[in-house]
Amino acid sequence: MSGFSETLASLRKRERLTQAELGTRLGISKSAVSMYERGQRQPELELLEKMADTFRVSVSTLLGRADGAPEGDPELNEYLTVLRDRPEMRMLFSLTKNANKEDVETAVRLIEALQKGK
Repeated sequence: MSGFSETLASLRKRERLTQAELGTRLGISKSAVSMYERGQRQPELELLEKMADTFRVSVSTLLGRADGAPEGDPELNEYLTVLRDRPEMRMLFSLTKNANKEDVETAVRLIEALQKGK
């Protein structure tokens, strides 16, 4: 579960939270956060979901996967990884489960066009 531990640490740092602050938000100790980030412990599903909600990502992203993208499509996974850090694109990830790269690119263009119209 090293993908999870690395992703958790990265998301926590991105949000500029200490391990203690994240622990408080999740209702767990700083020590537990540290063990999750070092890969010494694995959270139960309920806590995974709470972590994902805290960071506004899917459980799949939290586990170190490119939000539902087909595992056999590295080009799509790479593209989604780039988009993951764009807040306006987060809603896109729930749509990518059965999408190919062209579908995702089309959705990105639509979202960007809608934003320009604001």
